Amino acid sequence: VIKTQTPVPTRRAMFDIGAAGPIAGFIASLMVLVYGFTHLPGKEFILAIHPDYFMQPAGGLELRFGTSIMYEALSLLLTNPASEFVPPMSEMYHYPFLCTGWFGLFITAMNLFPIGQLDGGHVAYAMFGHAHKTIARTAFGLLVAIGLMGFLPAIGFEIHFGWTGWLFWAAVLFFVIKLNHPPVADEEPLDHMRMRVGWLTWCIFAVSFAPSPFSILF
Repeated sequence: VIKTQTPVPTRRAMFDIGAAGPIAGFIASLMVLVYGFTHLPGKEFILAIHPDYFMQPAGGLELRFGTSIMYEALSLLLTNPASEFVPPMSEMYHYPFLCTGWFGLFITAMNLFPIGQLDGGHVAYAMFGHAHKTIARTAFGLLVAIGLMGFLPAIGFEIHFGWTGWLFWAAVLFFVIKLNHPPVADEEPLDHMRMRVGWLTWCIFAVSFAPSPFSILF
């Protein structure tokens, strides 16, 4: 939560506030993940936690973290499953650097929803002006839809996409943060460099977002 003592005077200043945090968080998350993937411990690490890991029968309750484009890309680029043990998403939380980097991407994506006074809302308002209202409502509708899809396995559909927790986040956005971004005094459009950085932030959102960040499988 960021509190400013005086109103933000311009769209350019609003953009700088909104874009700086997610970009810095994304870079930090990448650094942690790169270190985690390039310093994976051997199989003895997981065996010290689950001595029968490679012999356990299928079935049972399993908590699985959802992957994102960036997490998956780094895993493919930086690891070699043929010669090292790459933890599946159901065991990733035992690996501190991978777990920390994953949560960094997760929080970055949550904050980049183009709604209200989230950082993504700041960026959307600064880039698109009053059109941000349409963008915010569209993003909110998609968030609710993905949240509702989290109920599909419970009613008999073998579709593991979405997460019911997004409905709680949608409620927080609707009732607390609000969908619309408050106006600023100076509505001067962004310069070309800031617009390019703005599009970069939407790319960061796309590669960091995990539609199903948590799932419990039986």
